Amino acid sequence: MKPGGVVPVLLLAANFLNAQVLSPNTNLNAREEQIIAATKPAAQPHFNGAMVVGIRPNTPFLHSLAVSGERPMSFGAKNLPASLSLDSKTGIIIGSLPKAGEYRFKATAKNPAGKAETEFKIICDNTLALTPPMGWNSYDAFGDSVVESEVLSNAFWLKEHLQPLGWDNVVVDFRWYDRLADGVRVQNPDGVTIDESGRCVPPTNRFPSAVPLCGSAGFKPLADKIHALGLKFGIHIMRGIPRQAVEKNLPIAGSKFTAAQAVLSEGDANRTCVWNRDMFGVDAATEAGRAWYASIARQYADWGVDYIKCDDIANLQRGRFYDAAEIEALSTALKNSGRSIILSLSPGATPVNAGPHVKQFANLWRISGDFWDKWPSLDHNFDLFAAWHDDGGPGHWPDGDMIPFGHICQRNCDVHPDRWTHFTRDEQLTLMSLWALAPSPLMLGMNLPDNDDWTTALLTNPEVLAVNQDPLGKPARRMTGPHDMTEMWMKGLAGGSYAVGFFNRTDQPVQVEILWRDLGLRAKPAVRDLWLRKDLGRQKNFVVELPPHGCSLLRVK
Repeated sequence: MKPGGVVPVLLLAANFLNAQVLSPNTNLNAREEQIIAATKPAAQPHFNGAMVVGIRPNTPFLHSLAVSGERPMSFGAKNLPASLSLDSKTGIIIGSLPKAGEYRFKATAKNPAGKAETEFKIICDNTLALTPPMGWNSYDAFGDSVVESEVLSNAFWLKEHLQPLGWDNVVVDFRWYDRLADGVRVQNPDGVTIDESGRCVPPTNRFPSAVPLCGSAGFKPLADKIHALGLKFGIHIMRGIPRQAVEKNLPIAGSKFTAAQAVLSEGDANRTCVWNRDMFGVDAATEAGRAWYASIARQYADWGVDYIKCDDIANLQRGRFYDAAEIEALSTALKNSGRSIILSLSPGATPVNAGPHVKQFANLWRISGDFWDKWPSLDHNFDLFAAWHDDGGPGHWPDGDMIPFGHICQRNCDVHPDRWTHFTRDEQLTLMSLWALAPSPLMLGMNLPDNDDWTTALLTNPEVLAVNQDPLGKPARRMTGPHDMTEMWMKGLAGGSYAVGFFNRTDQPVQVEILWRDLGLRAKPAVRDLWLRKDLGRQKNFVVELPPHGCSLLRVK
């Protein structure tokens, strides 16, 4: 059998089986029904998502205004920089900014039901990801076997249902370069597809648009389709250089070096990955090693990549060390690529003592190993976010990993079986509330077109997402001790209000009662329930019963 022929047939069979996995979200209680109802968008326009974005000078700018409300809708902008242009029908802004500086403009959106406007800010310098990235990642659903049609179906669903709330990244994850991957068999380095310079390229049996017409098309055609939706395009990479490139000693593009000159020496603890055999680690202390990272950064920029998730680079395990030199080499190469590319490091746990270094050279980094739909993992992340409190902020975010809600593991040979998330509905509310407060990047792992009303409601509450995307970027502080039955987290927001989360990490219902003045707030502040989107009035104290693993998320002013 030809290697390229096996994937599509298996994928058709897998997709047929996937259709049998149905949402268990029936018999919702009254509060859960109210949470769903609260996210139904009004007809009139309303701006959502980040109101501040970072870009490097003289690099392509792409941003889609996030506005909920009935379509069709028209968009406008006053005082938009002359080098940028806004499509009045789509709300997509493109162009570039030739000079560093801060640019402000007023954006408007209008439909037959009304009009909305907001002030928007662009900061043009070397800081990207001024708010935590929000988007979808293919790994939790498809493992190493996602194909182009699945990426596009998720992108289209995200565009229609989530982009109006600020979600705007689409990331193709693990081992997209393997022509043999089907989500069932073990990883096979022989399936790695590379070009004449040893760089990974997408195989055309999985990504048909990658067929080269003139030169190497790579991911550019797919990126162009994603960009046309007003969304950003990202890919996963493994640290290092393909073994095939080293064994063939292929030339490194744009340099005088070859692959064999770039790798770490035999016996170096970081030469090989303990769970993936595709790559050899790069000696970033050498010119050849740095030339390798420069070559792939140029390739990604040429493809139109906006987001890189680099794996096997931030964690400590089995005698390996935190890869500071490779992180610096990759970060520098991306900065010099001619494109504003966000850098995410994976997996965790990133060592906390590396905080000053990692936030200087990366935009986000994993605080844990791979995160799945198990309460102990979610429970542990409370302590991990608390440990990273001093390192989060605009441009650098501790990352709690992808969100395994909805339909996951359709084809993921690492984690079985194909299923709907094991998280209870209360645990899902807790995760979204904690990730919003932390704040953590929000990257979705489910197959989006399978979402039910409950899952969609979790992702489309504009007030919860606003806590995550608040322009101050202040990390929430844990206000209670590790042995208290309930935890309280508090986060300062732009405008002088606070987001406050109460969490029950126990297996029993817990009653919470607190005087607001004991938190340093005014005696009777105005309180709003963010999940219900309901004002609770001015109150002296707050009382609530939290279910096991449940929470309450409030805005207090």
